[in-house]
Amino acid sequence: MIRLLEIEAIKLWNSKISRVLIISYFALLISIALISAIKFDIGPIEFHLADQGIFNFPYIWHFNSYVAALFKLFLAIVIVSMMSNEYSNKTLKQNLIDGLSKKEFVLSKFLTVVVFAGVSTVFIFVVSMILGLAFSDYDEIGIIFSDLEFLIAFFVKLMGFFSFCLFLGVLVKRSAFALGFLILWQVFEGILYLFIRSRSDSSLAEGISRFFPLDSMSNLIKEPFTRLGAVKSVASQLGEELARDYAVHWYEILIVLAWTFAFVYFSYLLLKKRDL
Repeated sequence: MIRLLEIEAIKLWNSKISRVLIISYFALLISIALISAIKFDIGPIEFHLADQGIFNFPYIWHFNSYVAALFKLFLAIVIVSMMSNEYSNKTLKQNLIDGLSKKEFVLSKFLTVVVFAGVSTVFIFVVSMILGLAFSDYDEIGIIFSDLEFLIAFFVKLMGFFSFCLFLGVLVKRSAFALGFLILWQVFEGILYLFIRSRSDSSLAEGISRFFPLDSMSNLIKEPFTRLGAVKSVASQLGEELARDYAVHWYEILIVLAWTFAFVYFSYLLLKKRDL
């Protein structure tokens, strides 16, 4: 496995665009800390975002993992380009000639996906821990290390999404078309959800849509903003009750893991049957 990762590392390092995108991605993850500096002064009212509890333990695990997941498109471009370059530069064929099997080739790509997801998770853990220790109102060990399942969900979400991008890269061969297909698939899932909802009720439509690839990944980490006390207070004054389920459920993780396996397996089948 180390040998396969070394091969992928050399390919990525030799690609200037990949280096820029990877560095930009992790810089954005670190830049979450800049949220703590956001302040608004509206007349006599001073609004400091860090004072609203977004960096309180354990809420910070939910908030930061949700925000960080928004930046995943940077690495998605890297993964899709990684596959398209294999075709355009003919390195895929050369790797196979040099003795690398198609199974090992796909495994090397998947290991890269796992490393990207794993390093991203570690980054978010470290950034969140630093911000939490600096701004959180709670410092009890039990509170600090509760709700860490959001980091597990973050890892699984990235791994599933990047595996989908890997599959699209193998399927389409061209990075621009693969990314375009990714956007179209998101639109397709939305249209399909609306169609099912028009033929039934919303609960059934949501129950079915949770098995869609992108929707299942999105469901792993729900939006955290309505958990904030300030938001709940405003909603209460408007007569709205914000009672939502923000928890990470085991079956949601299982659905995404199933899609991850499917994407990697179908990537292998495509390469196995394709004449290279």
